[in-house]
Amino acid sequence: MEPIILRGRPVVQEIEANLSERVKRLQTKGITPCLATILVGNDPASATYVRMKGQACERNQLLSRRIHLPETVDTSALVGVIKKLNDDPAVHGILLQHPVPGHVDERAAFEAIATEKDVDGVTSSGFGRMSLGLDSHHSCTPEAVLNILDHYEIPIKRKRAVVLGRSPILGKPVSMLLLNRDATVTTCHSQTESIEEIVREADILVAAVGKSRFVQGSWIKPGAVVIDAGYSENTGDVDYATSLSVVSAITPVPGGVGPVTIANLLKNTVTATEQIYS
Repeated sequence: MEPIILRGRPVVQEIEANLSERVKRLQTKGITPCLATILVGNDPASATYVRMKGQACERNQLLSRRIHLPETVDTSALVGVIKKLNDDPAVHGILLQHPVPGHVDERAAFEAIATEKDVDGVTSSGFGRMSLGLDSHHSCTPEAVLNILDHYEIPIKRKRAVVLGRSPILGKPVSMLLLNRDATVTTCHSQTESIEEIVREADILVAAVGKSRFVQGSWIKPGAVVIDAGYSENTGDVDYATSLSVVSAITPVPGGVGPVTIANLLKNTVTATEQIYS
């Protein structure tokens, strides 16, 4: 039986269709949601992501404000820029593009973002509220993983989920979201032993390690669902070619999780705007 290819585009269309009406309602009140994106340095991949987010804003009638800071900017100056955006009533969502240069304290910069404008769920407050199932802006890529599973009606409850990666903006939050949906979750990382054996137990595998073709098809349990959240030069963390004959469903890279991540960023910005003016 051919596997289901879990393409992101239908999920994006579903999210954006809902956004259109919400943006129109805000505009009748003279309000247009505005997302501010901060890019530090000249990393080509990060610049591409920021450009794509700006294009998505334009397509959905959101305002996009881009702040490009030099590679040499220090933590204090970056935090200062974020605080000005916090105080700007015309800005409703703030995104700091990850990663920042190594000399910058990324966590300090994330924590400087006002909770109500933290549309990528990167603050410790946002993460804590999300983990406890309280109202918050969910991290966009982890939420995209669940959006895809839900859109394609893939059950989560009582399933064994394995997450590869423990980053604070992907691996950890997606583990919490899956746990809150009653999956039994194992989170693997660089210090995990016998990782191939753990992967073979997964009904749902979320790959988020940032290593091209790290997971081989021979590791995967027959019939498993694979969500590949990695991206490196048009390849993901999973060896797509060797996995197709094993899985029941898999996301392509590109064209899977990435577009849904951006749609969630816009959705969270619209929600933040509605909450500010409620």
